[in-house]
Amino acid sequence: MFLSLSFSITAQKVDLNYYVPSDEKYDSQIPTPKEVIGHEVGEWHVTHDKLVEYMKALAKASDRITLEDRGKTFEGRPLLLLTITSPNNHLRIDDIRERHIDGTNNPSLDVSEDPIIVYQGFSIHGNEPSGSNASLAVAYYLAASVSSATENLLENTVILFDPSFNPDGLQRFAYWANTNKSKNINPDPNDREYFEVWPRGRTNHYWFDMNRDWLPVQLPESRARIASFHKWLPNVLTDHHEMGSNSTFFFQPGIPSRTHPLTPQLNQDLTREIGAYHAKAMDKIGSQYYSEESYDDFYYGKGSTFPDINGGIGILFEQGSSRGHAQETSNGILTFPFTIRNQYTAAMSTLEAAKNMRVKILKYQQDFYKKARNESSKAKAIVFGDHKDAAKSFHLAEVLKRHQVAIHEVKSDFRANGKQFKKGYSYIVPMNQKNQRLVKAMFDVRKSFKDSLFYDVSAWTFNHSFGVDYAENVSLSNAGPKIETLRIQEGSVSKSSTVGYLMPWNEYYTPKALNAILQKGLRAKVSMKNFKNGGVSYDYGAIHIPVQNQKLNSIELYNFLSEVAKESHLQIHGVTTGLNDGIDLGSNNFRNVSLPKVAMLVGNGVNSSDSGEIWHLFDQRYDMHVTKLDLIYFNRIDISKYTVLIAPNSRGLDKKAIEKLQKWVRDGGTLIGYRSAAKWLSDHKFINIEFESAKLDTVKEVSFEAKSLKNGAQVIGGAIFEATIDRSHPINFGYKNNKIALFRNTTLFMKADKKSYNNPIQYSNNPLLSGYISKENAKVIKNTVPFKVQRMGRGRVLVFTDNTNFRAFWYGTNKLLMNAVFFGDKM
Repeated sequence: MFLSLSFSITAQKVDLNYYVPSDEKYDSQIPTPKEVIGHEVGEWHVTHDKLVEYMKALAKASDRITLEDRGKTFEGRPLLLLTITSPNNHLRIDDIRERHIDGTNNPSLDVSEDPIIVYQGFSIHGNEPSGSNASLAVAYYLAASVSSATENLLENTVILFDPSFNPDGLQRFAYWANTNKSKNINPDPNDREYFEVWPRGRTNHYWFDMNRDWLPVQLPESRARIASFHKWLPNVLTDHHEMGSNSTFFFQPGIPSRTHPLTPQLNQDLTREIGAYHAKAMDKIGSQYYSEESYDDFYYGKGSTFPDINGGIGILFEQGSSRGHAQETSNGILTFPFTIRNQYTAAMSTLEAAKNMRVKILKYQQDFYKKARNESSKAKAIVFGDHKDAAKSFHLAEVLKRHQVAIHEVKSDFRANGKQFKKGYSYIVPMNQKNQRLVKAMFDVRKSFKDSLFYDVSAWTFNHSFGVDYAENVSLSNAGPKIETLRIQEGSVSKSSTVGYLMPWNEYYTPKALNAILQKGLRAKVSMKNFKNGGVSYDYGAIHIPVQNQKLNSIELYNFLSEVAKESHLQIHGVTTGLNDGIDLGSNNFRNVSLPKVAMLVGNGVNSSDSGEIWHLFDQRYDMHVTKLDLIYFNRIDISKYTVLIAPNSRGLDKKAIEKLQKWVRDGGTLIGYRSAAKWLSDHKFINIEFESAKLDTVKEVSFEAKSLKNGAQVIGGAIFEATIDRSHPINFGYKNNKIALFRNTTLFMKADKKSYNNPIQYSNNPLLSGYISKENAKVIKNTVPFKVQRMGRGRVLVFTDNTNFRAFWYGTNKLLMNAVFFGDKM
């Protein structure tokens, strides 16, 4: 039951016995949380620094715990992992790990006497803090309890204990909740304590939802976590979350019809069996709960689903959130300590289930990999690459290596599936390997589904997201040596020149290079047409850096460009003549490029995830400044110094801000709008857009129960679509193919212009590449356009209905935004 007390008290009177059993004996040499952090668990929201302090104290005091610092977050906070097991197991921990991995490689190995490996992780969403706060009590109990049951548990279990999946987000939210806490705790949900300021504490430093990054592995927190996962291959992984305050407690399985087909049925059966332990434990303390009515196991990029394609069992916990210290809900007053106790209880019931089901779960994992090998025994290989973009191909190979997938060089150039795969620019992945099921999941293409509702995306196919050429069933005779250490291409300048330098625009890091060149105060021009120089072909968008009339002399320029090429992993060509086959270097078809001064709208009403993806792209990938302008003060500042302004997915601006923005565009600014911003930009006459929408068939026999399912089926939660591109248009500079894969999670459809040259990106007649779209929306999307650009005074307005920067792993369309930034004034 919920704590339903009179909240005229000055504080919530809880102590450690509210969480841990009071009828057990505890080792007095093990410090309690209060003795280290200065308050009881649940009295305040633990800050990450205090959480770290306590875990270090436990590791120092207990021979059951060792502590590993696996790296740092973007804000420099440690990414801790505790290994908790019996002292005897610690003495042979390396042998235990090696034998556990051997069990996944050798189906005849007897694993019945081996410990089970359980990875327990807490609060990947920082403003869902009951998990990390519960980790204090769980860790204390496992270190201090001297009961024979605990000793038996630790003798048979190795616990990989991650007390904070998201240190930066947890710290941000703890600061908010604690600084708004009253002495007399106020459960009124209208209190400021329960309304975080934008961007809120859910996300990491760059506002990413890290519980979507288990498969793409683009963030430092994820990289540390995935390295630990593959080092150990845990049998069970738990992921402790929170949900809406009026909810109770959820544990998996989720909705059965929304499980990915690559997940074995036995995985779900075992999850259900483990769930019986959670139910028993929750019944014991009188807490309400539910299962199999919401959430799903479809997208393998979530913590509770990722283990399912790696021979483990992932389990999601969702606790109704107090979002502060206590809050009135439809179930009574929900206190923070109550939410912590439920999380503690689920963590302990997981360990009980793992111990009791140990042999069954160990053998399930062993059989998982045995079947995977049998499936792959006659398989060939896949190949991916881009013969004009080595860096983009490298970063996809990098993801595979992080997941311990074996990859090989291409022995020599060859063609497959109508595409060229070039040595040094492509990679071969044999499918006769241990992790072939994981590889299948990464490159999965799926267009038919049991269910039409998805908790997250319905497609993530990596060759589409990275924008690389791809072929299946490739002969292994094309494979060169196995790559042990993956290295990105080294950049260089071919030779010194007294005429000029040419930089093809195809490579992923060309925007970084161009920005560095312009920041140096050097002149650079972009080619509006194809040409050849010295026998080398250059596509639309090639950058020309003249030698004459620069602030650097010829030697200084060569040395500077050599450093730029090295830092950006690309080739710059010194030329001996300005006479080309096609436009010459002195042609007016080379247009001057100016250093962009970029700003972006952020704050309430703007989607923080979309904003964070853009900020991360500029800051981490391209070393470019982007000034974040909060809507709180937007009307008070001078924006005339900015040449480009990005409006991420957002609800719109007030009248004064609209008028200010209109004047700025008319005066020559380039405005780039994403997703819903296209709608309000159209409504306020920034750009003329004719939208189309699906016409839903009238179905007379729809029950009240089925109403939400019918409406939900019209949502595009995340699918991949093919578009044809006009490569001569500046928005498409740098792309070598005439087709592009776009990620879409909106039902905004823009009608194509009657003039074809105004449709540089246009969906094909049957554009679905992978994922779910309703029949009604599938009819509408064909031949619509995801991009438009129009003049407004001396400026330009560009809009995208699709997300070109999705979750940091949609490398294939990042250049669309960079083209809009650098060349928007030429469209």
